[in-house]
Amino acid sequence: MTVAVKERAATPFVGEFDAFEKKASAAGPGWLMPIRKAAIARFAEVGIPTTRDEDWRYTNVSGIAKRGFRMRTGAAPAVQASEIEPFVIGVAAGVRLVFVNGAFSAALSRCPSAGKGVAVGSLTEALKNGSAWVHEHLTHWARYQAFPFAALNTAFMEDGAVVHVPRGVVVESPIEIVHLTTAGDAGSVNYPRTLIVAEAQSQVTVTETYAGLNGSYFNDVVTEIVAGESAVVDYYKVVRERPGAFHVGLLHVQQHRSSTFTAHTSVLGEATVRNNVTAVMDGEGCDCTLNGMGMMEGDGLVDNHLRVEHAKPHCRSWEYYKAILDGRSRGVFTGRIVVSEGAQKTDAKQTNMNLILSDEALADSKPQLEIFADDVKCTHGATIGQIDGDAIFYLRSRGMSAAAARSLLVYAFASESLNQIRVPALRTCLERLVLDRLPGGRALGAVA
Repeated sequence: MTVAVKERAATPFVGEFDAFEKKASAAGPGWLMPIRKAAIARFAEVGIPTTRDEDWRYTNVSGIAKRGFRMRTGAAPAVQASEIEPFVIGVAAGVRLVFVNGAFSAALSRCPSAGKGVAVGSLTEALKNGSAWVHEHLTHWARYQAFPFAALNTAFMEDGAVVHVPRGVVVESPIEIVHLTTAGDAGSVNYPRTLIVAEAQSQVTVTETYAGLNGSYFNDVVTEIVAGESAVVDYYKVVRERPGAFHVGLLHVQQHRSSTFTAHTSVLGEATVRNNVTAVMDGEGCDCTLNGMGMMEGDGLVDNHLRVEHAKPHCRSWEYYKAILDGRSRGVFTGRIVVSEGAQKTDAKQTNMNLILSDEALADSKPQLEIFADDVKCTHGATIGQIDGDAIFYLRSRGMSAAAARSLLVYAFASESLNQIRVPALRTCLERLVLDRLPGGRALGAVA
């Protein structure tokens, strides 16, 4: 397939598609290839965005093209079970799907039968089996025409996790998904794809973790979630990529009448992370909660770019994102609430709070409202500040050292977000990771 390439940095990726197309044509269903071709053509047209694009004004991803990331051609290094232990959340029972360098690892996964017709497994196998629900939903919701990296993922996706919960089924234990990258010095790119479909009146909780063992690499991620009528879906994303890695993701949530969706995104470390979230409430009476917490250091960057669409009346949304920024790190928040004409009785709230711990850290916040209905309640607010000196003084007057007082206040700032996590094992895991990044954190955790 010959694709006309725009001058912007798309060529390194587009050039790989011809070879990939032959392999994908032989392995995948026929209906998917036209979608792949349309997606790579779209990516070739727009290329990798630059800081001249308004949506990418604060996030420089030119390094993705400069470093020449390529799809892995040889066999991935063997990974032992002990190597993934630091990245699992510790749920004793339930399903755990592990993907190494984008490919499903049966040896590292734990796949007991979820029962009641619940389907959980690898996207590759679901495509081979011709699952009707995969055909119905895969690539149908994520808007690759509007998001260049989603177009790239759509063109090259090979594997990922799929979850299907039939009507009226309640999945008791969280479903855990772990993506581990073992990139070498040359650098590689992975295209994990996740599809979660919860049919009407069903309930499911899914956790998804992204982490790396070594090297510089690029994870281009797309997750599509469909919540049927009166369904309840809780989704947790944890990003723990290596320093120097790139993580660009799109989460698209499609909600139907009276459904409830809750997401919590946690980002920790020194990588460059861009999270795009689009939530569409396409039915009356929907409830959508989007929480997030970033704790960045070194040269790390976290850019949360949210778009919440109130397409029908009587829907509620709440966005609450926090960032803790140290070193030369940067936090970016762009939140847009769109209330369509006729979406009366909308109740939408958006809050972004940033805690700056060093002179070189930066935070940018850009809340936005687009309202085309007249009977609504929509609010937004943003704060950027440092630790309160009076609070430090008060704690020191009670016998705390300056470092301990500072750590306690940072932990309290993070805890307000972490306390919203409804999976106890995950909440405990993230609390430990936050404490590990604070001077005297472990001792503080024992007191807390």
